[in-house]
Amino acid sequence: MLIGIDASRAITRQRTGTEAYAYFLLRHLLPLAVRRGHRVRLYFHRSPPSDMFPDYDGIEHIVIPFPRLWTHLRLGWELRRRPPDVFFTPAHLIPYRYKRPSVATIHDIGYRRFPEAHPPRQLRYLEWSTRHNADTSRHIIADSEATKADLNRFYAIPPEKVTVLYPGVDPLLAQVRDEERITAVCQKYGISRPYFLFLSTLQPRKNVARLIQAYVQSEAAPQLVLAGNAGWLSAPITAEVEQCRADGHEIITPGFIADEDKAALLSGAMALLYPSLHEGFGFPVLEAQACGTPVLTANGSSLPEVAGESALLVDPSDVAAMATAVSRLADDPHLRSELVERGLKNVKRFEWWETAVGVLDVLEKGEPITA
Repeated sequence: MLIGIDASRAITRQRTGTEAYAYFLLRHLLPLAVRRGHRVRLYFHRSPPSDMFPDYDGIEHIVIPFPRLWTHLRLGWELRRRPPDVFFTPAHLIPYRYKRPSVATIHDIGYRRFPEAHPPRQLRYLEWSTRHNADTSRHIIADSEATKADLNRFYAIPPEKVTVLYPGVDPLLAQVRDEERITAVCQKYGISRPYFLFLSTLQPRKNVARLIQAYVQSEAAPQLVLAGNAGWLSAPITAEVEQCRADGHEIITPGFIADEDKAALLSGAMALLYPSLHEGFGFPVLEAQACGTPVLTANGSSLPEVAGESALLVDPSDVAAMATAVSRLADDPHLRSELVERGLKNVKRFEWWETAVGVLDVLEKGEPITA
């Protein structure tokens, strides 16, 4: 079988959740597909780094640069010209009007539950793109049972058309015990220990404004580090940070954290604070646990599903409850140790090779599944 894959998101230089999903999944999927006797054609909008994907016989790279509307015009044309047996998009769109067998991963539908956390134009795009992928694909892969339930609730996608396959964790993320390395990374980003860490894009859906308010109410001593690029509608978050700084609170915004620094920064944190309003999966929770860091996260969407009993769960809309939980983490070393132990066990449930096996099983299914 010839499998075509949109690999464009996998070569993004600063990977966030969906780009990381595409990258790590392909790293594990490609050798598995070759061992099962398949050929794979990877489509790129620019040349990937030479060492990004292993060089296997049976893996073909198709680089098709195009200035705008790459997916629908250039990729769509290439797929119609030389169609694979099945096309898979792990983090993007099935080209418009492409009618041959295809499979898409749909990561989350948080925009339906929290539309106010998205600009109107982005909201319209997310609505159209999700509906398009759901209707066009012969089968859908979802990151969590929460997303599968949302697909049924908001789009009437039957459960039998959706397979839940949990993503894994970056295999290079592990607890850093070298204090000199942790100190060097902290100095690089202007951070002083002890600190609480938030690590994700700064945007309303991540609930950053309430997190800042809870941190201030908690009167906890550690710094609050808000690490990540500014996303859409981030101006109120920036204003909140500036006001808190003016009031004497120590909040650090170091921007995007390089991959090579992430493990040390997580390992050095007193806890990860991640009370997101909605997540299709929630990679930061597992990344922190892999590094031996206690986690506070929200009790909604997929986050309890991912964290289980290994994190401190809070109502993300309740600032007072969040503040109490932050104070507990700051004051209770026994609680932190217990969460670390549970987290290290929990993270073992999530392996990329298992995700890859599940994805390939879905791709090998012959007949389309229709809604």
